[in-house]
Amino acid sequence: MTYVEGFLTPVPTANKAEYQKHAESAVELFKGLGATRFVEAWGDDVPDGKLNDLKQSVNLKDDETVLFSWLEYPDKATRDAANEKMMNDPNASEMMKDMPFDGSRMIYAGFEPIVEAGKGDGTGYIDGYVLPVPAANKEAYREVAEKMVPLFQEFGALRVVEAWGDDTPDGQVTDYNRATHKKDDEKVVYSWIEWPDKATRDAGWAKIMEDERMNPPEQPPFDGKRMMWGGFAPILDTAKG
Repeated sequence: MTYVEGFLTPVPTANKAEYQKHAESAVELFKGLGATRFVEAWGDDVPDGKLNDLKQSVNLKDDETVLFSWLEYPDKATRDAANEKMMNDPNASEMMKDMPFDGSRMIYAGFEPIVEAGKGDGTGYIDGYVLPVPAANKEAYREVAEKMVPLFQEFGALRVVEAWGDDTPDGQVTDYNRATHKKDDEKVVYSWIEWPDKATRDAGWAKIMEDERMNPPEQPPFDGKRMMWGGFAPILDTAKG
């Protein structure tokens, strides 16, 4: 079963090319540590929220853009071993120097997919979501998310992943817990939908919102007011070769 390391990162908009080069330089390192896929996606359509949003999650500045990124590993053991090796790898330490972004505001955590549909063999556009869900509602949430998959796929989605928070540490400046206003009895969910391109995504959502099958439960298994989302354009995806 895939294990996901999910990131949100604030990057100065002027540093886009430099950041992409920095990410590309890490590909071989992550592959050597067992990662099966590495995706970096640049914020393109990230709305402001009333309570929270993906920009606030990283204390985004006016001249910055938020990235939605992830690493996929074959299992948690491989991910844990990879992180342990990076802590003691001089090459990894060298990469952390002179980063083209503020690493103190980058947030990351480990997630276990509870819904995983479609092939992760390359994407042209991504919808990314982060939300808090009561731990007791895990199965109810999974059932609701799973029912939505065929609708997304019908209207062009390539892949849908819903990943349950497994290792979401507190950070010194920012983290997923405070970004979602997570309560003690809740877990963080990190999810995404992959599309072939933005046009398909926009058309797909227009159709989904008008479809009579889009029938949310009377009592959703999560607090939608604290769900954060946005649209992202990939600048790196190792699945594309």
